[in-house]
Amino acid sequence: MVRITKWALLSAMMILAVTCQPKDDTITLFLAGDSTVADKPYKEGNPEKGWGQVFPLYFEEGVKVENHAVNGRSTKSFKDQGRWDAMLDRVSPGDYVLVEFGHNDSKAHDTTRYAPAYGAYTEHLRQFVLDVRDKKATPVLLTPIVRRLFDEQGSLVETHGDYPDAVRQVAQEMEVILIDLHASTRLMVDQFGQERSKKLFLHIDTMEYAHLQKPIEDDTHLSAYGAFKVADMVVEQLKENTPELTPYFKP
Repeated sequence: MVRITKWALLSAMMILAVTCQPKDDTITLFLAGDSTVADKPYKEGNPEKGWGQVFPLYFEEGVKVENHAVNGRSTKSFKDQGRWDAMLDRVSPGDYVLVEFGHNDSKAHDTTRYAPAYGAYTEHLRQFVLDVRDKKATPVLLTPIVRRLFDEQGSLVETHGDYPDAVRQVAQEMEVILIDLHASTRLMVDQFGQERSKKLFLHIDTMEYAHLQKPIEDDTHLSAYGAFKVADMVVEQLKENTPELTPYFKP
């Protein structure tokens, strides 16, 4: 007959209690991207914001956002600098990884960043998808937001070439959730029109920020208003494509 002492029983109960502790079931949304996504410093009331900077404000408890986007990065430089692997190490099963590049991949003059749309760019995106799936997480691909560039007739000019379609192609081919920010931001800028659309980007007068030596006229990077408008689009399309996340969005 095996005798079980009270100490052995107590130890077994303690081990059982520890192993039965509920794990942290918080879902993390990771963001990989460039300056249109990245967090920006608040120093001197910096007017520039990435949509990823305001994105956490849309969620209730149970979801957290880790923004790994960095100014000036392409799929190539983000990977070559080890930023992708560093982020991937933090991804757990059940998490989501949102990937938006394109603004800097097209810079053919810069060998550290250039990734042809139907070459290295799509190869990197495919590998990113495979890497995320290997972690039992969900990849989400986003097309790059438009630049605000109008021609003399007042029509919006396309500046991203084949890159948005390359993302769409990879998403369809690999059955990945697609958030088509290029299409939605193009529609928004068109609807705002040539003058009003300046509010979405960095058109800042020196009267607004005392430290500015001259006005800012930047049609690539987002103002705080623009960042919220783009984040609205990301959230709307996430709700459509990831209904399991819907309970975590603030009303």
